[in-house]
Amino acid sequence: MQRAIASILIFAAVARAGAQDTSLVGLWEAKRRYGPDLRGELVVRGEGSTWRATIASRAANVSVMRDSVYVDFPEGGTYVGHFARNRTTIRGNWFQPQMMTTGMRAAMPLILSPCGSGCFSAYVEPLEDAFTFYLKVTPLTAGKLAAFLRNPERNQGRFLGVNNIVRSGDAVVLRNARDSAIASGDTAGGMMRFFLRGATFDFLRVPADSFSWFYPRGRPSAEYTYARPPIRNDGWRVATPEEVGMSREKLTEMVRTLANASRDSTNAYRLHGVLIARHGKLILEEYFLGESADRPHDTRSASKTLVTVVLGAAMQAGMNVSPDTRVYATMGLDTPGLDPLKRAMTLRNLLQMSSGLDCDDSSQEYHPGSESNITDQDTSANWLGMVMGLKMIRTPGAKSVYCSIDPFLAGNVIAQATGRSFFDLAWDLVGEPMQMGRYYLMVDPMGRPYMGGGARFLARDFMKMAQLYANGGTWNGRRIVSEAWVRESGPPKTVIEGAGKYGYLWWSTDYTYRGQPVQAHHASGNGGQYSLYLPELDLVVATYGGNYADRGGFVSTRELIPQWILPAIVGK
Repeated sequence: MQRAIASILIFAAVARAGAQDTSLVGLWEAKRRYGPDLRGELVVRGEGSTWRATIASRAANVSVMRDSVYVDFPEGGTYVGHFARNRTTIRGNWFQPQMMTTGMRAAMPLILSPCGSGCFSAYVEPLEDAFTFYLKVTPLTAGKLAAFLRNPERNQGRFLGVNNIVRSGDAVVLRNARDSAIASGDTAGGMMRFFLRGATFDFLRVPADSFSWFYPRGRPSAEYTYARPPIRNDGWRVATPEEVGMSREKLTEMVRTLANASRDSTNAYRLHGVLIARHGKLILEEYFLGESADRPHDTRSASKTLVTVVLGAAMQAGMNVSPDTRVYATMGLDTPGLDPLKRAMTLRNLLQMSSGLDCDDSSQEYHPGSESNITDQDTSANWLGMVMGLKMIRTPGAKSVYCSIDPFLAGNVIAQATGRSFFDLAWDLVGEPMQMGRYYLMVDPMGRPYMGGGARFLARDFMKMAQLYANGGTWNGRRIVSEAWVRESGPPKTVIEGAGKYGYLWWSTDYTYRGQPVQAHHASGNGGQYSLYLPELDLVVATYGGNYADRGGFVSTRELIPQWILPAIVGK
């Protein structure tokens, strides 16, 4: 109440002030870092039956039962693993604390290697939990000051709706287009301080001639010269555009246009990264707005597709699971009183988002199984139990409706059917053989993988999902999934109303190349996250973006590919 009264008083004072002070004009930046601070080399040592673990100077007890290993640093993180054969390594996952920015925990595969007798170690590098705001202030007529907020991590600037800023003495107010106050603050000490999103942010001015990741390449305009992607220890072969029948000039023009495009609005297209491969060779790798090859990115719903890849890999490995696996029977819930529609539900229904459960993430009507109703509530930590307890509103397979709880349930069914955790399946069958670096899967309150979205991957690893399918199921000659699974799961099998053609957690988009239709299949995520392959052209494209919950997130598939990338193909 006191804050609301203060805002009203400040707003009234500003309204009386008349012409505005243009000293606020320019770019301002504020960042809050929430941790986690526990990071570094995890060392686990055992002497007889006594085990201890350390990270830096922090110690924790270790619980070892048969081959299972459990390490808990209170409020710092947890390691859950198991000894490999002959106790040569410890294989498992590092679980970091709940993140302030997402409200979720994340799990990272972590393999501890020998560091001496009875000693195992690996480097713990949790996701950074931080929140950034850029405030751009520009002059308008009559002394008014236009302003907008940009938030690269969650795109909160779009939802806050800042349109202008007014000042009276040291008091400042951010206002929307209707001139309603959004946040009040002050300019004491050469900074602007506002209370936003439940926290205080101190905005410091960014000097006009200094480097800032507000700009795509760090400055208002940047020179660009094409360079072949570097060779890394991740299995990618690299080449130049000419070597795979693509135009260096066209791709250079594309990157220059993207790098120098105006970003002076809340919903401007914000490409974070673009990678292109043809004939299995990476020929373009460019990043913008502070992203890089070494920084895992939120893939949002594109990470759903990993469930399909893991299922295919599990079948390839001979495990007892398939698209015909019955959901409720596998989960041990096929009781005599079970709804016959639930008894009929299969993994295929979950992969096609046609489970029939009372869920529709895209509907304006209330559905208890919609993602926000499951993940935002704090009544029950057992999300999986809530999902399986939902009512059926249609026959499984009758209609595909966008529903994030379907792949969440599918990941748990695959784990139950194989007798392995989904975390271990993903790493052992996909991550490790495909030479992936660190990645992070989101975790529900009970420690289960939440495959409804949000996984973080390095861009070159994210791109491998599409390249795997473009290769017919192999990575560098190693079979990961069968060619039959690629044909079955990638191309569309159904249509999700208002969204598009859908396979098994793969989307499809139609394009035209030299007057002929070609079809792309892609893992797709809110904000511009795409791992996409066009089999007819042996072309793979991956993009990262920051237009979360924003129409700009569709620019990658609707404009970038047809207007720039396809025209850059000039040969076979």
